[in-house]
Amino acid sequence: MRVGLRSTAVKRDPEKAKRAAADPARPGEDCKAEPGTFRPRVDARRCEGKSDCAAVCPYDVFEIGPIDEGVYRAMPALVRFKLWVHGKKTAHTPRAEACRACGLCVVACPERAIELVRGADVAARGASSRK
Repeated sequence: MRVGLRSTAVKRDPEKAKRAAADPARPGEDCKAEPGTFRPRVDARRCEGKSDCAAVCPYDVFEIGPIDEGVYRAMPALVRFKLWVHGKKTAHTPRAEACRACGLCVVACPERAIELVRGADVAARGASSRK
């Protein structure tokens, strides 16, 4: 359980979302999947908490906040340094069950730290969303 979560409010960016929607590499189901069928998985080693995912997500799946200290300490030294430089922030998915697989987050992420996986695949790999 995470205590003291302080997430950063992110304003939606329609222009960024429009660019992401036009990206030919955009994966997913064009926002037509049933909620919870897919979930975004954030690679904490790559995410720098820049909030592009939250700015383009039409379903408010993402929050940007501090990385869990235990997760941070388990990272290799160079990754910890990179995360420290970027304020030890990362994207969390407290509302992952609302994902409709539009893929905007995947192509908007400058670090390529997000992938869409089937909901059952996330649970099978032990991934969790932040609540």
